[in-house]
Amino acid sequence: MEKTTWKTACPLNCFDVCGFIVTKENQKVISIEGDPDHPITKGKICGRGKMLKDRMYDPRRLRYPLKKVDKQFVRIPWKQALDEISERMLEIKEKYGPTSILHSYDYASSGLLKELDQRFFNFFGGMTKVEGSLCWGAGIQAQKYDFGNSHSHGVDDLQYSRTIVIWGRNITTTNMHLYPFILEAKKKGAKIIVINPIKNGIAKQADLFLPISPGMDGNLALAMCKVIIDHDWYDHQFIQDHSIGFDFFKQQLEAVHLDNISKEINIDREMIIQLANWYSLNRPTTTFLGLGMQRYANGGNTIRAIDALAALSGNIGVAGGGVNFAHRAVGESFDWAPLLREDLRKEYRVFYRPTQAEEILNTSDNPIKMMFISRTNLATQLPNVSRTIQALENVETKVVLDMFMTDTAKQADYVLPVVSVFEEEDIYYGSMFHPVMRYGPKLIDPPGEAWSDLKIWMELAKRLGLDGFWKTREDFFEMALRPLNKYGIDFQTLKEKKQMVLPIPTVAWADKQFSTPSGKFEFYSQEAMEDGHSPTAIIKKPIEIKDEYPYRLLSIHPAKSLHSQHHWLRQKEELESPIYLPKELAEERNIQEYDRVAIFNQQGRVSGKAIIVEGNHPKTIMMEEGFELLTKANPNMLTPIGLSDMGNGSIFYECRVFIEKVADEE
Repeated sequence: MEKTTWKTACPLNCFDVCGFIVTKENQKVISIEGDPDHPITKGKICGRGKMLKDRMYDPRRLRYPLKKVDKQFVRIPWKQALDEISERMLEIKEKYGPTSILHSYDYASSGLLKELDQRFFNFFGGMTKVEGSLCWGAGIQAQKYDFGNSHSHGVDDLQYSRTIVIWGRNITTTNMHLYPFILEAKKKGAKIIVINPIKNGIAKQADLFLPISPGMDGNLALAMCKVIIDHDWYDHQFIQDHSIGFDFFKQQLEAVHLDNISKEINIDREMIIQLANWYSLNRPTTTFLGLGMQRYANGGNTIRAIDALAALSGNIGVAGGGVNFAHRAVGESFDWAPLLREDLRKEYRVFYRPTQAEEILNTSDNPIKMMFISRTNLATQLPNVSRTIQALENVETKVVLDMFMTDTAKQADYVLPVVSVFEEEDIYYGSMFHPVMRYGPKLIDPPGEAWSDLKIWMELAKRLGLDGFWKTREDFFEMALRPLNKYGIDFQTLKEKKQMVLPIPTVAWADKQFSTPSGKFEFYSQEAMEDGHSPTAIIKKPIEIKDEYPYRLLSIHPAKSLHSQHHWLRQKEELESPIYLPKELAEERNIQEYDRVAIFNQQGRVSGKAIIVEGNHPKTIMMEEGFELLTKANPNMLTPIGLSDMGNGSIFYECRVFIEKVADEE
């Protein structure tokens, strides 16, 4: 049969959401390449995107519904699975109410219609739902206090930047298509500054790299604010016309002492002054924030401090400026209200994603009797693996939707096989980085009896009598795109053109009309104070390191996998996480390159081979996350459960450990 090629997009939950050209032959995908017509990704894709083909055709893929019987999974018909699940749902709802059912989901597989799992539970009358984020919750909440929302500049705006600060963000691994835009800006004369405990790929291109002490980013930002005010380098006009709370913020900065902060953050006093000068006088300065710096107990405060620095120095609402953390304007382009129907909830309860295991175990009022787990692998991704497994074991009935028998699926009572990308029609949009939206056609049929998530929810809705839940896919697409019709964007046009750019401003807050209660940038947030936080960014440290565990472990995003999705597709010899040690720490512990080492704390122990690196913070160990539990290389064996200071984020990086050499057989 003749080969055919199709334009579509990557469904992985990363910054880039690349444009794909997929080739199929004999009803089988034979290659995935980048689409040069995509205005941002421009024909380049990462290995994780190409490995989607390997995931589709892996022999371990689930093809039939499974039920656990006497601790073993057996194949059952879809009818039996859905009948039993729906009967259990009705029984629990009648006896305990809908909030005894927890829907735990994340964004492992994106796509507009993937969000309709929430519609299902809203039609059901409610549920316990997870909110907040393992990734960026504290930072988003912080920017809501400051700006009213978390919006970013378009990448084309980099051409106007004179200084580009990459703060806690490893773009070479997690945001590769930003990299060429930054290099192009550098060619035009922009200064590149990288601030990070880890000397990552972009640091090699930097004019200045600063290995800051982990969790001290906000205190550096406040020290720079102090310098800017003391030297009268701040933007008086912006402060006067477009902000509130400056005088209170200025007063709080009186407690900032550069000499003390300099020692704590591992950056010289003179360099703090130089950085402040560049921010204010070599502007416009744009800042790209990573997710790691807000995975501490002081994470939200850190982002508020950097927001304040950008506002103070005159870099908000101007071309070439901005604080780029999230790009929520993309997702907000769609009409979610009629899609999700949150108005139908009668009973509703919230658990937070980072702490849901503890909430399952400790909730005595209306405890969780049943869980639906979709688009996530909780057992490897939540902090403190042992507590996560304990929580899952504590729930009577667990239903997992997945393509594979993950560590989470192994804990389930029912495992329902779902389709992969290219096996269903959907719309993909780059909600974290760029405003390009792509149409994704169905190209092939799924193997065995795998169903789309939407079909599963539809069939359950029929059994539960949830009238009105179902519409056609085209109806859902048209409903979601309705606010965009005035810009000439509708489903048929998108389907014909394959991709369209959402009408989002290139410069965030260019009109200086912020979404805060005051309509201005808020150095002082009354809303934050009412929520129990400091009304303004303050000097705040991460949890103190104790002598017993003197090193900090950073569990970073892997280079060759999206969390846990690709690790196990790699060669067996690659399935051991390297443990990256700074040269100074290795010398202190008498560890040589490739020595087998173990890192441990009161929660657990993981092991791997030592890789010695130069330039990192001297007391910081680094591991990649996402490995299967059987590898004994998953750092979430060690990471703590808890919420960041502003409630919506994780504290993965508040992880203290010890390290030692071990025998090869461990």
